[in-house]
Amino acid sequence: MAIKSKNTDGGSNLRSRLQILIPSAIVLVGVAVSALYADLQQQRLSREAARNAVEENLGLIRTKLEANINANVKLLQGMVAVIGTEPYVTQKRFEALASSLLSTPSQIGNIAAAPNLITSFVHPYEDNKSFIGYWILPPPNGEEEARQLRDEGKTIISGPLPLKSGGMGLIITLPVHITNDEGKRVFWGGLAGVVDVARLYDDSGLRAPDLPLAITITDDSQQTGSQAVIYGDSYVLADDPVTMTVDLGNEHWSISAVPKGGWHAMSRPDILIRGMIAAMSALIAGSVIWVAGLMRERQRNYAALRQREGQLTAVSHRLGLALDASRIGIWELDLASGQITWDERMYQIYGLNRDVAACYDVWKSCVHPDDLAASDEALAKAIEQNTLYETQFRIIRDTGEISHIRTVGTIHRDEKGPVSVLGVNWDVSADINLQENLRKAQRETAQRNEELESARQRMEYNSLHDALTGLPNRRYLDQRLEALVAAGDRPSGRLTVLHMDLDRFKEINDTLGHGAGDAILRHVAQELQGMVGASDFVARIGGDEFVIVCQGCDLSEGYEAMGSNLIAAVNRPIVYNGHECRVGASIGIADRIEPELTAEQLLVNADIALYEAKRRGRNRVERFNDTLRARTINIKRTADAILRSLGDDDFIAWYQPQFDARTLAINGVEALARWRHPEKGILAPIAFLETAENLNVVSQIDASILDQALEQLARWKTEGLGIEHVSVNISAQRLFEDKLLDHLTKLAVTPGSLSFELLESISFDDKADAVAESLERIRTQGIAIEIDDFGTGYASILSLIKLSPSRLKIDRQLVAPIVTNPAQRKLISSIVDIGRSYGIGIVAEGVETMEHAAILRDLGCQTLQGYALARPMSPDSFIDFARKHALQREDLLRRSA
Repeated sequence: MAIKSKNTDGGSNLRSRLQILIPSAIVLVGVAVSALYADLQQQRLSREAARNAVEENLGLIRTKLEANINANVKLLQGMVAVIGTEPYVTQKRFEALASSLLSTPSQIGNIAAAPNLITSFVHPYEDNKSFIGYWILPPPNGEEEARQLRDEGKTIISGPLPLKSGGMGLIITLPVHITNDEGKRVFWGGLAGVVDVARLYDDSGLRAPDLPLAITITDDSQQTGSQAVIYGDSYVLADDPVTMTVDLGNEHWSISAVPKGGWHAMSRPDILIRGMIAAMSALIAGSVIWVAGLMRERQRNYAALRQREGQLTAVSHRLGLALDASRIGIWELDLASGQITWDERMYQIYGLNRDVAACYDVWKSCVHPDDLAASDEALAKAIEQNTLYETQFRIIRDTGEISHIRTVGTIHRDEKGPVSVLGVNWDVSADINLQENLRKAQRETAQRNEELESARQRMEYNSLHDALTGLPNRRYLDQRLEALVAAGDRPSGRLTVLHMDLDRFKEINDTLGHGAGDAILRHVAQELQGMVGASDFVARIGGDEFVIVCQGCDLSEGYEAMGSNLIAAVNRPIVYNGHECRVGASIGIADRIEPELTAEQLLVNADIALYEAKRRGRNRVERFNDTLRARTINIKRTADAILRSLGDDDFIAWYQPQFDARTLAINGVEALARWRHPEKGILAPIAFLETAENLNVVSQIDASILDQALEQLARWKTEGLGIEHVSVNISAQRLFEDKLLDHLTKLAVTPGSLSFELLESISFDDKADAVAESLERIRTQGIAIEIDDFGTGYASILSLIKLSPSRLKIDRQLVAPIVTNPAQRKLISSIVDIGRSYGIGIVAEGVETMEHAAILRDLGCQTLQGYALARPMSPDSFIDFARKHALQREDLLRRSA
């Protein structure tokens, strides 16, 4: 019995122990598993909180990065708008525009403009001038990017690329379009700005010293398919980073971040929590062991354990929210009592002391009065609909500073019915300020664009109008006339252009000053505008030149009347500072009848008609016609031929001998210019002199004739012809050339062997002092001065005598009538007497008969020249003539002896 009892007791004890050990073991295992699970949950929540914090910081950096790049693009777009109005911008103008642009804070350091994508203008110039002439878009994708820029109008962002000055740069290239003369938008080229990447990173907060993140930026636009790291270390990409996309237009970057030190640094298990879990596990285990000895209290202890587990779950839930919303305040509102529970972070957000008891009234006192009603309404709506409570409001701190708070809460109803709200608050002032700054920047950019557009319109107007008269200028005329010609189908006929030039305008400017001249121009502009039709316009194209364009008017019969009316209107005098000012006008008219006639040729035709009006006496109207066209074409052909002949040495000297009036011996030779025309043969000056004067090449012809004459003079001496003197004509423009004296010095002319013949029509009275000074320098070289065509010019006898010429040549018009006109003989006798009294030799030209020669000899002329004695001849013919003439005189002398 005893053994059985013992066995029974042993079995009972064993069962009792098993009953204690098995539940205890099960409980202990459960506690261990629960502790492990709680630890894993805590690590997961910590990791999620860390990712949320990284995502928030990274989002701010990405926003700043995109905002800075967009701001740089907006600045460059402003300059693109300016270049679009100034397609012919110069380097100096470009430097001014770029300097003004860079005065706005940005990361742009260098700017280049590239018409047709070839770099032509840079800023700063000295640092970047080596890039002028190169393709603006860098390889390897330059051609494709050029196509996108030109054909699709895309903004191209390249880089980062290494810069010549060191560092890295992001190149932003924008297309530039202009409006051509036909009013169409055409591609002009590109404008590139170089963004300093280091400054971009600094301004975007990438390299802030207190940044808790390790960041890497990669370029997703590489063709290889792999990500190219352009900022940071590649190890970040292997550590499960938070990644966002930065949109650059034609490129995309990926920005990735992990906490400094890695995720494990931020998700390291909280020692306190683990200690609490361990302590709680020990407590449960002790309780189980203790409860095993107190079987009677097992049920009561079991109920207590469940209650504690419920409390632990509630604490774990609140703790999880706090960890999930790192740096975010947690609050709980009991709607029945109005009591609010705040954590430490909430007090920091609201700037309140921890001693203040949180309640609805305290919160209400902090909220901005304008936002309180909306927040209460959102809370009531969330409770009523049992939805998420979400709103944003402002709070006013004790310092007066206003912060923006965002709140999110959930409605909680327990089994007994009381309702509470559990939520979080966080300060979003930085985001609000950033958004406001971005909106402000957008408003400023829009305002700047409006100002640039207004400036562009003003510059466009000023570029097309004359500042003095307000009339359209030459540029407007060219554009408008081209458009009218291109339109072709005007409603009522042809297009007529009147080209007006004021007469005597220079005299008013010279005598009364430019103020009077400006008043005259404004008066003329006003008169002309008052006389043209609604579809016509007046343009000022030069100093005193105006063009009237008439659309659809037929002037085939009435053009003279219209021109006369315009001249009469211009002739009306105005009073300036007490002086009556009056000008005349000459008008040339041209019609566009032929469809193929261009705007440029129409203006040229009107200008030709104006020239004809001035040539025929001024203050008149001339219309372009076939005669003027033929004359103009002939002048053009003559001018072209003259210019070619100057290069081919086709202007040659012919020689007409001069004879002693008593002995008829050759005592001198006049060198005369002839043109060896490639088609028409030898031409006299009348065929080319006027055109040569208009081309301003008479001095070149004079120089060539002088050199040839001196060469022939040396030849005559070698041939023994006994001719020691040659006369050469010299034009007014040649007389006043600075190079003339240097040329004469090099020739080493024998004194007395060379004379310069000056036309009396040079008008010595107006230029006596200047002429005298020039002639004195010529005389120092041993060159004599003769006055040609005496009697047909405008010089007074006193001015001629003042110049002290060696000879006067009486013009052929005075010589011709002396055979039958006694009065004309007396005139020549008077000229001879004047010359003799002042020691001036007299040469009579135009001796057509031997009777002329006898009369002139008897009147006292020393030298004769004319067709009766010899015509002008070529150099070789002259030598033959001189030899034959010398032999004839010797034979005559022998016979007379």
